Amino acid sequence: MFGDMMGMMSKLKEAQKKVEETKERLNSVLIDESSSDEKLKVSITANRTIKSIEIDDNLLEDKEMLEDYLILTINKAIERATTIHETEVASVAKAGMPNIPGMDMFK
Repeated sequence: MFGDMMGMMSKLKEAQKKVEETKERLNSVLIDESSSDEKLKVSITANRTIKSIEIDDNLLEDKEMLEDYLILTINKAIERATTIHETEVASVAKAGMPNIPGMDMFK
């Protein structure tokens, strides 16, 4: 039984390492999102760090409109990045988890 416990702990540490490696890799996964009319473009990593914002000159003339564009487009980018991030991390975590009866955390 003690050997099984050591094996499980080893698998858990390995899974944790793979999760951290995946999170690091997600820093290089870029998601590009733009407004429906392409006047605003946002690039964000899968770890939800904004890398760039491109704004059409016409939007600079209307502060309220620019703010609306920023909110909508950035929120869409964050939503996509979050989905990718959670899917990737959960997949790696599930694959590395030891089989512990009654502890199926990723159904």
